[in-house]
Amino acid sequence: MASEHTAKAFDSDLQELTRLVAEMGGLVERMITESVDALIRRDVALGKRVVAADIEIDNLQRNIEERAVLTIARRQPMAIDLREIVSAMRVATDLERIGDLAKNMGKRVAALESDFQPLKLIRGLEHMTDLVLSQVKSVLDAYAAHDLPAAMNVWKGDEEVDAICTSLFRELLTYMMEDPRNISFCIHLMFCAKNIERIGDHATNIAETVFYMIEGQQITDKRPKGDVTTFATTVPGS
Repeated sequence: MASEHTAKAFDSDLQELTRLVAEMGGLVERMITESVDALIRRDVALGKRVVAADIEIDNLQRNIEERAVLTIARRQPMAIDLREIVSAMRVATDLERIGDLAKNMGKRVAALESDFQPLKLIRGLEHMTDLVLSQVKSVLDAYAAHDLPAAMNVWKGDEEVDAICTSLFRELLTYMMEDPRNISFCIHLMFCAKNIERIGDHATNIAETVFYMIEGQQITDKRPKGDVTTFATTVPGS
């Protein structure tokens, strides 16, 4: 009877961790969308709201970590149960970093003083954001449902995001070389594109966590990547 009670208590703890991760994921998805919307519309007020929202993300991560550690101490879980708790902490860490990247984009909105806003670049940034946001949503659904094939689809999809990011960088360099007045705007957009690409990397991290949670081991295959052009070698003057 005592063991049955312990099992139910553990299930309750785990459900609460899963709920908190889901809440954190929903907030992060909104931050991604709003940060890019703020950039495109030059909406400084919305950018500031994105920056302010990061505090809630940080608080949720701390809450998840504290509850996870407490659950391990009280329940002393083994094997798959322990992996579930460790995975919740790992996913929360990636979500917190995604929140930081969205916050950084929100901060850049106020710095965009130029009227220069080429449609091709904006469309490219929107497409990249849509793709990354879809990855984040899909991998969080895969985590919640313990759906390994869905998580691996996200893991394999990172290459497309990298390719779009590299294409955007090259386009931005062209605009900067054509007219020095475009440089400030393009540099800001370049950093934002890199942040979106890094959000995709964190979605891939979460996919690897799902693999670990279900299989009990790390992925040994090399992570698929697109064009290996690095940000440092792409930015002029680096």
